[in-house]
Amino acid sequence: MNADDTDHEATETRLSFEDMNLAEPILNAVRKAGYETPSPIQERAIEPLLTGKDFLGVAQTGTGKTAAFSLPLLSRIDPTVKGAQILVLAPTRELALQVAEAMEGFAENLPSLRVVAVYGGTGYGEQIREFKRGTQVVVGTPGRVMDHIEKGYLKLDSLQALVLDEADEMLSMGFIEDIEWILNHTPEDRQTALFSATMPKPIRKLAERHLNEPVEVTIKVKAENSPNIRQRFIKVRQHEKREMILRLLEIEKFEAMLVFARTKNATMEIAEMLQGKGYPAEPLNGDMPQSLREKTVDRLKRGKINVLVATDVAARGLDVDRISHVLNYDAPFDLESYTHRIGRTGRAGREGDAIIFVTGKEMRMLNAIERTLKVPCEEYQFPTLEEMNQRREEEFFARIEDGLSADLGDYRKALQRYLEETGKDTLDIASALAYLEAGKKGLFYDKLPSAPPRKKRRDEDFDRKDRSSKRGDRGERKSFRDDHLQSYRLEVGAYHGAEKGDIVGAIANEVGLDPREMGKIRMFKDHTYIDLPKDMPTEIFEALKNVWVQGHQMNISIDKGRSRTGGQGGRFKKGFGKGNKFGKGNDYKKKSKPKFRS
Repeated sequence: MNADDTDHEATETRLSFEDMNLAEPILNAVRKAGYETPSPIQERAIEPLLTGKDFLGVAQTGTGKTAAFSLPLLSRIDPTVKGAQILVLAPTRELALQVAEAMEGFAENLPSLRVVAVYGGTGYGEQIREFKRGTQVVVGTPGRVMDHIEKGYLKLDSLQALVLDEADEMLSMGFIEDIEWILNHTPEDRQTALFSATMPKPIRKLAERHLNEPVEVTIKVKAENSPNIRQRFIKVRQHEKREMILRLLEIEKFEAMLVFARTKNATMEIAEMLQGKGYPAEPLNGDMPQSLREKTVDRLKRGKINVLVATDVAARGLDVDRISHVLNYDAPFDLESYTHRIGRTGRAGREGDAIIFVTGKEMRMLNAIERTLKVPCEEYQFPTLEEMNQRREEEFFARIEDGLSADLGDYRKALQRYLEETGKDTLDIASALAYLEAGKKGLFYDKLPSAPPRKKRRDEDFDRKDRSSKRGDRGERKSFRDDHLQSYRLEVGAYHGAEKGDIVGAIANEVGLDPREMGKIRMFKDHTYIDLPKDMPTEIFEALKNVWVQGHQMNISIDKGRSRTGGQGGRFKKGFGKGNKFGKGNDYKKKSKPKFRS
């Protein structure tokens, strides 16, 4: 094996994705996502995988391995040809879904390409149907992939590339024999890529048996923790992020906050939202002219703005002593980016605060951060209603003190004249002026926005038992055998991290329908069918279109041509949420022998 042991440090001379000969549709997806510079493992892996070489990569979780193999392999695939051309093995259901979703995103400009995730704890039916439709990319857990191969549903005669992701984790979970069996049932001339955080002897021997003269790369991330930076995390769902940043800005006492977003568009949207709420915030991204970027940073230094929303590239080299807080609104894709982000605070020996929003699928990244930095990341503790109101009162008194130190001559004269003319009480006038200054914000909270429910975070994303099997299949819900139900389509599915219980709960909570009055649920990768009462009021139907499930808009529509039995007509109440739509349609054309493009 050709070992390339790389101690990676940040450098200004890295390649860009534009330099890496990726297929144009894949490169366009990378551009759209706002990514410019590959991570170290991506930089080392893309070229050999593009040229058909086997690859052995040793790198920590969170270093960008998914894109490292997805971008080059998808660049070589023929999306017009049916049949599995790429097979990715992952240790858990959660990771399989995450990888499948990422690959589908990278392939968004290949409309005829199909990606399917297969895993245990759920029925075989829809997975089999996906194979029959002609899926080119299969991502799955070893046990379920083995089952499909054994039963003849997953045919590998067209397979061009196989990826073993998190190989050491699959070893620890007892999958090594299944992996050997799968490898022995794939074409000998396939391309193979193996990624692992560590290289225990069984994995090394596996690589020696099944990889053909691989390019071997080890990425050692130099992530140095600063002892004067306090690191905390907040577990959120995607759609909760806007609410939570507003709450943080209200809670945290900060001088200036640097907010990191993943894309250029996101910096604009977040900054605009904050401006609308009265916060002095501005974006900083690569689309802005250099002169404007310099002016924006200068305004931050002079205290004209207190919140800067930036991309990684735009914030490179940013050195502003006033930055007391760094918020990772979107989690970074690699550990190095994280350490560079939080290094923007705690400068010159000052104390700093680093906070990160993490969704369920990003808990692996959080675990990797803790292992690499060798420091725990604390869960954020939200203050009580009483504590928040006390803080607001103190801030109110402080503003009064600031006002009293100013030149009040003209204001005193005007108010004296108003007092003489109206005879109003002085305290009432002062209170009215304070009310006008506070605006919609008010002085005290009647209630606070609800914080995300606290869960045992270590159980969220890396659970080695498929919890869906414990819950049972809600699709087998008891039927009342009448004609009061109609099938509806929801634009949210398994790839979005949704489970049937999430959908039932969202509908029940938002519009007040008793779960017992719902019928069958049939969940697919990017959509779901559910049976609900036919007599649904128009306003409820419209409200359901805007309900959020796992950060995606439900966007309900009638499943035309389907009528279901079961259920009894439901009783609805008001209440609904907001969100955004996810999903895309696929179009499949001709059938011919699969062939990678070189």
